Amino acid sequence: MNIGLFTETYYPEINGVATSVYMLKQELEKRGHNVYVFTTKTPGAPNHELNVFRVPSKPFVFISERRVGLFYQPKLAAIIRKLNLDIIHTHTEFSLGIFGRIMARELKLPIVHTYHTIYEDYTHYLTRFKALDKKAKAFARVYSKVCCNTVEQVIVPTEKTKQLLLKYSVHKEISVVPTGIDLYKFDARNYTKEKVLALKKQYKITKDNKVLLYLGRVSLEKNLEEIITAMPEYMKTREEVKFVIVGSGPALDKLQLLVKQLGIRERVIFTGSQPWDIIGLYYRLGDVFVSASQSETQGLTYIEALACGLPVVAREDKCLDNILINGQNGYTFTDKKGFYYGLDQVLFKDTKTDYSRNAIQMAKTFSSEVFAGRVEDVYKQVISRDRVYCKRPTVITKRID
Repeated sequence: MNIGLFTETYYPEINGVATSVYMLKQELEKRGHNVYVFTTKTPGAPNHELNVFRVPSKPFVFISERRVGLFYQPKLAAIIRKLNLDIIHTHTEFSLGIFGRIMARELKLPIVHTYHTIYEDYTHYLTRFKALDKKAKAFARVYSKVCCNTVEQVIVPTEKTKQLLLKYSVHKEISVVPTGIDLYKFDARNYTKEKVLALKKQYKITKDNKVLLYLGRVSLEKNLEEIITAMPEYMKTREEVKFVIVGSGPALDKLQLLVKQLGIRERVIFTGSQPWDIIGLYYRLGDVFVSASQSETQGLTYIEALACGLPVVAREDKCLDNILINGQNGYTFTDKKGFYYGLDQVLFKDTKTDYSRNAIQMAKTFSSEVFAGRVEDVYKQVISRDRVYCKRPTVITKRID
């Protein structure tokens, strides 16, 4: 098949959508397909990328570290017409997604859409008043419904997201396909003991420290404030505990100030954003992965942490059903008491359970190969409903400026 993926975010950006699309391209190519990615120009992107087309972009006005592409690109549209695409797969509801829909309609191609983001959890970036926020959430629900009802099939990463879309009155077929990860990338054998010790030394982490790790976007909806405000009490009697936050985002300055006000600046470490290519090394800083987010559609960082052998202690969320098993690979919590209990069990009390081994075993069910195979099956189902194509492969290597 010749497959077109349209996304607002892509490698080397670090977020769930970018990782998902990048992984999907790699794995579908291994299966013999020709995969073309249409995305935004991003600072730090490689100069030469096979079959990746980047359009001019600008920072999103409300979320500066996110970029949106310009709308319809005539020059790129001319190239797309020559690619003999069999199917278009959009991963955004905005400019690149709209562009993908325009091309699908023009070329009479089947279109699949992955709903990655629960937008009603992000309306605080658009409004500052509760009355407006209520209207923004209502608009987010309606817009999501329209986007999903105007494609042939919808893909979601979890049952939680499927049920949400059904509540939105999405009537198109919805396939639950959890995003996979490259298990090899998070294998401990990729990182020497010396490399790990050198990184720990860089952040003043000693062999006696017990490290809580968060890795991901530092923003309001990730609810990091809940974790940080729970730290002074927990750390008071557990002097070996440190909290490492890997990532950046709009809430970074606020959280750094909060840490200072709470008097735990020496024990909470902010590393900032780190290159995606070596992110597996940063997971090795932790003894347990923590999160209080409830805005996840899947929570890819949870699965990455498990693949690294890190047990997870996270706020209870439907996206963790059948992934985080209490007492086996970590604990869920609903309040501070439950949070402390989970941490203590993993770090200090339960020495009989092999949390790390159980974590790795669970992560194996989320391999990138399985992910691509299931998406491929969706493509075949959708194409078979419409028409049968017989096209020759096309490989394009140049960029669009």
